[in-house]
Amino acid sequence: MIDTPDKAPVSSLAPFRHSTFRAIWVASLASNFGGLIQAVGAAWMMTSITDSAGMVALVQASTSLPIMLFSLASGAIADNFNRRRVMLVAQVFMLVVSAGLTVFAYLGLITPWLLLGFTFLIGCGVALNNPSWQASVGDIVPRSDLPAAVALNSVGFNLTRSVGPAIGGAIVAAAGAAAAFAVNTVSYLALLFVLGRWRPVEQASTLPRETLGTAMTAGLRYVAMSPNIEKVLLRSFAFGLTAISILALLPLVARDLLQGGPLVYGVMLGCFGIGAIGGAFLSSQLRQRMTVEWIVRLAFIGFAFCALCLAVAWSPWQAGPALMIGGACWVLALSLFNVTVQLSTPRWVVGRALSIYQTATFGGMALGSWLWGLAAEEYGPDKALLGSCVLLLAGASLGLKFALPEETALNLDPLNRWKEPPLALELKPRSGPIVIMIEYIIEEADTHAFLEAMAERRRVRGRNGARNWTLSRDLENPQSWMETYHLPTWLEYRRHNFRTTHADAVVGEKIRALHSGAEPPRVHRMIERPTTWSDALFATKGVFDMP
Repeated sequence: MIDTPDKAPVSSLAPFRHSTFRAIWVASLASNFGGLIQAVGAAWMMTSITDSAGMVALVQASTSLPIMLFSLASGAIADNFNRRRVMLVAQVFMLVVSAGLTVFAYLGLITPWLLLGFTFLIGCGVALNNPSWQASVGDIVPRSDLPAAVALNSVGFNLTRSVGPAIGGAIVAAAGAAAAFAVNTVSYLALLFVLGRWRPVEQASTLPRETLGTAMTAGLRYVAMSPNIEKVLLRSFAFGLTAISILALLPLVARDLLQGGPLVYGVMLGCFGIGAIGGAFLSSQLRQRMTVEWIVRLAFIGFAFCALCLAVAWSPWQAGPALMIGGACWVLALSLFNVTVQLSTPRWVVGRALSIYQTATFGGMALGSWLWGLAAEEYGPDKALLGSCVLLLAGASLGLKFALPEETALNLDPLNRWKEPPLALELKPRSGPIVIMIEYIIEEADTHAFLEAMAERRRVRGRNGARNWTLSRDLENPQSWMETYHLPTWLEYRRHNFRTTHADAVVGEKIRALHSGAEPPRVHRMIERPTTWSDALFATKGVFDMP
């Protein structure tokens, strides 16, 4: 039941052969190290300035919430602007915010809500940075190395997590939270240096850049018409909602259940990080032996076991091994969600697809942090963790109905076969609406196969921007079929065709093979014209732009 067909093995370290990936990965270690020290400082500072369990849990939520709110816009920016420059802007912004947090903490001006405000702003920088970086990974390494590259990014983060929190706890204990915030401020410099030297190859485009609103709508439309990605969104939201209970309540576990201080909290986070490193290196081997769905189910179950152990913990020696299991499961689930989205998405929309995935995941984390904080405040952290244990097991059972797809070998590179047709009318880019009608001749024996292929064609057309898609059959000549769809402008029609991938073309070739006419399917390209007085008035105001 768990066995899968043989897959070509890829070394877990294969992405390090690429110098750009290697340089950014190394520089990210320093940045991640500082970020984790800052997280320890913020979490522990909140425990020292308030007794509210809800406020402590909101520290985690304040970092996750911006990713939920702004990731889609960030994904649209990642797909339409130079990703290197976007990452530079995000890193500089986080450096400035971190410096401000350091100054306020040093002067003793921090209040609970002000601390949440600073961590929220840092989360905004993360929300801007992440889609551009994650989408860039697919440009830096070949498709075969992508799963290993995603896992190595997790290794980098969790390598610092294994020691960073413990060092952060020591820094907070010895010099206070302001020192931890200062270390984070300096940690951005290495990554800024590497990004400043990186010169990625930019893909030339014959089309103008999409507006932010149009790009966001296109991303939502693509995901909404991609069943595989929708399953990832559901499962990742459920995982974020339930699994975040451990990270959100860990300061309370360290303080209330284990009677420890910031050093104990840091060591426990370190155990989580060590487990995550192990999970990242195990990912390649597990994918050779098990399906993606089974790995994710086991990740839910492993996290439930971790939550159960923490709920009854009496010693860091007991909690530490459980956190290692939780860390491994954390990386296995999130890296597989990420890889599934990337392998199911063409490059023109990958930043937006990843951002929507992040919105679902971090939205679950933000909501979960708040809910588990309320539960801990009402019933205590031990009972809240027991509740999350039950829900994690329920999350594993979602796979019975919403199983994740296996890694596919679909070629999602642009087809680049379409050429703009010669037109008798002179059109402007914003001329429209455009109506496309394609005639097919289908033998009666091929009708069922044709309808199946056209159902897939409808999804492809819609994902690439088509609207009002219909399929009609001639009542007088039943062999004649007409596919019709609309695009708002001639520019969007061009964009629609340039988005076609090799995988999309397979559907088109299947349909053309069923066409029995002497000539290829005939394509009619038309522009709608206003006929009423009100339509003509709108046309003069630019709603219709006609030749």
